[in-house]
Amino acid sequence: MKNESLQAAKAAYEIEYECLKTMLDYFDDEAFSRAVELLKNAPRIGASGCGHSGILCQHFSHLMCCIEQPAKFISPAEAVHGGMGFLQKGDVMVFASRGGKTKELLPILDICKAKGIKIITVTENLESPLATGADVVLKQYVNRETDKYNSQGTTSSTSLCMIFHALQTALIEETDYRNEQFALIHPGGAVGERLNSK
Repeated sequence: MKNESLQAAKAAYEIEYECLKTMLDYFDDEAFSRAVELLKNAPRIGASGCGHSGILCQHFSHLMCCIEQPAKFISPAEAVHGGMGFLQKGDVMVFASRGGKTKELLPILDICKAKGIKIITVTENLESPLATGADVVLKQYVNRETDKYNSQGTTSSTSLCMIFHALQTALIEETDYRNEQFALIHPGGAVGERLNSK
C-alpha cells in the first residue's frame, strides 16, 4: 500500500471524529424533542431518501421496528407509484437529504401534505424545500467527506446515522421500552441468545 493511502485512511478517522464532536453544537433541543414526540405517537413511520441517505433511511426504519415503532423505508421510485398508500393522516414521514432539494423527494412531500402526514426532515440546508415544507427540521452538520475530492457520501452518512441513533436512544427512554420486549422480537443470533438466556 502506498504511504499516501495509509495516511488518507488514518485521516478519515480524524475527519469523522471532528464531525461527530461538532454536531452537538448544532443540536436543537426543541426541534429534537418535537421530532421524538411525533415519532412516539405515530401509528406508522415512513422514511425516504436517495443514495446513501436512502440506505440510512432503511437502517432507521429497522431501528424503529426494533423498538416496536412500526416503520418502513419507502423507495422514492415506489412512493409515486402507489407506495405512499402505506401512510395515512397522523402518520410520520422522515426525509433525509443533505441538500434538502432532492428532486425525487419533492413529489412525496406534496403527497404528505395532501394526506395530513407529519414531516420530519434531516438536512444541512434549512432554507431548502424539504426543510421549509417540514413540521420539524433536524439540522445535519458535515465538515467534509473523507476522500480527497470531498465527494463520496462518507462523513455525511456517519452524521445522518448519528442523528437516527440519537432518535432511537431517546425513544427508548420516552416509551419506556424494555429489553424483555426486544427479546421477544429478537430471538435470533448472538444478541437473541443473550437476551433470552435464563
